[in-house]
Amino acid sequence: MSEKGSRTDHSAAASVLGYLHQTRWGLLELLRARTTDPDRSLTMEMHDDIAWEQDGTPAELKQLKLHVSALRNLTDASEDVWRTLRVWMDAGRAGDPYGPILTLVTNSSAGAGSAASLLRAHGRDVDTALDLLETTARDSKSKETKSARDQFLELTPAERATFVGRIYVADQSADLDGVGDEVATRLRPGAPTEQFNTYVDLVWAWWARTSIAMLSGQRGPVSVAEALTVLERIRDQFTLDNLPSLVDANEVDLNAVLQQHEGRTYVNQLKLLSVRPRQLEKAILDYQRAYLQDTRWLDVHLVDYDELDKFSARLVDEWERAFDHMCSQLPADAGDEEKRAAGRELLHALGESTLSIRTKFQDPFHARGRRHALADVKKIGWHPEFEEHLAKLLLQEA
Repeated sequence: MSEKGSRTDHSAAASVLGYLHQTRWGLLELLRARTTDPDRSLTMEMHDDIAWEQDGTPAELKQLKLHVSALRNLTDASEDVWRTLRVWMDAGRAGDPYGPILTLVTNSSAGAGSAASLLRAHGRDVDTALDLLETTARDSKSKETKSARDQFLELTPAERATFVGRIYVADQSADLDGVGDEVATRLRPGAPTEQFNTYVDLVWAWWARTSIAMLSGQRGPVSVAEALTVLERIRDQFTLDNLPSLVDANEVDLNAVLQQHEGRTYVNQLKLLSVRPRQLEKAILDYQRAYLQDTRWLDVHLVDYDELDKFSARLVDEWERAFDHMCSQLPADAGDEEKRAAGRELLHALGESTLSIRTKFQDPFHARGRRHALADVKKIGWHPEFEEHLAKLLLQEA
């Protein structure tokens, strides 16, 4: 990836913003293509900053240039121009008439009468642009662009003509904020109206995971069809019988939560059963995720307290039936270990339940976490004699 421009030539901020712009631009490319060419696939840092593939072959390579402090006009001697040409020449096939389209995407403006201005998609004049670039390649005294200019002149006249003929300049393109605005505009048709911002956040979250996976080599290209499927899946989470999951397990600091929840009633209830350490950790994670999930749903008005209370009542009813059945199956002379084992089996059985706040919401951590919240206020329990044990524990702590 080329220099993006910033306060200093070696600014780390410029590079970070440049990569952020590149990844965000990838989503915009997919959205732009969904009505024009749904059969293509997009890559990042494979053939170029961004590239479109058709049947595994690169069809268009895109170099992105972002300037975040002072916008520069693209002149025939601009470093942006010659660095971009060098990237494409280094990739080979400069003189291949069947090679991919080459597009320079920049938020800078092409100077009037410059080669860049003549290589826009509209009003193209390839012959004049070629003459201007050849003249600059011969006459410029710039040390920064010398190697690129020399490489350009080493091409044969026919190769240079073919090469320049495949080049397009998309100047005055959206910057970081502009990309966000256009993405939101393109997502709005058919999106949930009242929770639109939450919907957009979920789309960006999916794209962040996907682009990181591409950049790290953990996955291949993303097709337009795949993107459309994901957008539909995210949108369908906002129906009356579904909800979006707004909490990721990775965002919970488990070590911190383990310390914070030590001594909580629901944790003591689990310890009554002598559960394994990992089971206890998973339960605490479920509790915290469910708490965050409820909070975020409430914040964006996806649920209200009445719906949460009704779901709690359903969980209590389910527990009562299962708890009574467990107790009825225990012999009158059951020992404490047998009771603990029965409680562990009840905990496991309800953890496998499909009961959910809404029919199509399929993330089981939420119901598991809500059960632990109910156990925390002693509305439910796992050990057949959990109330007596908790009462004794309370007396010991008094």
